[in-house]
Amino acid sequence: MVKFMNTLPAIAVLAAMVGFGGVQPTYAAQTTHGDNLLIHRVQQEQGMNLPGRGLTMAQVERNYGTPLRKLTPRGGDTRKHPQINRWDYSKFIVYFEHNHVIHSVLNTPAGNNTNPAAVN
Repeated sequence: MVKFMNTLPAIAVLAAMVGFGGVQPTYAAQTTHGDNLLIHRVQQEQGMNLPGRGLTMAQVERNYGTPLRKLTPRGGDTRKHPQINRWDYSKFIVYFEHNHVIHSVLNTPAGNNTNPAAVN
């Protein structure tokens, strides 16, 4: 307890500044911007004809054509980690668990997806 006595006044001052508006948290503006991007992306996805959940790989390929890329399957080592496949089309990405669609998303670069072609 004694070794923290020197930092206690500094912590109290910081807590008071936050409580009385001296320091403004910046996460509110970031959250609003992120929420707007997410809402816009969801609205775009709703307007597109994306493969629906539960379709088989054969149905997706028949209805949407051959994908630009079929990535190497991931997982499948245990029952708790099923095999996940990813197919890339020009405007969307389809994720499969085993042989069935689990999710389809627009192929738009995000913060962690700036170069989708670099993924194998």
